[in-house]
Amino acid sequence: MIGADLPPYAHALGIDIDHDEAGLPVLFVDYSERVAGRPGFLHGGAMSGLMEMAGIAALRAELDRRGETVRLKPVNVQVEFMRGGTEQRTFAMGQVTRAGRRVALVNVEAWQDDRAKPIALAQMKILLSPAE
Repeated sequence: MIGADLPPYAHALGIDIDHDEAGLPVLFVDYSERVAGRPGFLHGGAMSGLMEMAGIAALRAELDRRGETVRLKPVNVQVEFMRGGTEQRTFAMGQVTRAGRRVALVNVEAWQDDRAKPIALAQMKILLSPAE
């Protein structure tokens, strides 16, 4: 997965892959005007976008390991904001909890300077359908 192209939305926000952790990509976004919300804080939509991209990247990595090619369609993304993201690099990593034949469930964490203190958590349900 590392080095794979992220979608244009990720590039528009400045999201990129930082490193691989136990076979899962860790994504990041640096604080900038394009992801700013209220003064001094990361916009909640940018944080959610980073987490969605991290969840999809984790699922893609899992499906690649299994040799499966499917289309992904997020059907539900639930985000819980724990604290405001400040003017620094923000990381996110997804963990696939289930990847069946039709549905996948992915949990995602976002953090800044201390991974033990997440700034947001997300749960994603993703529909898997045959690639055309």
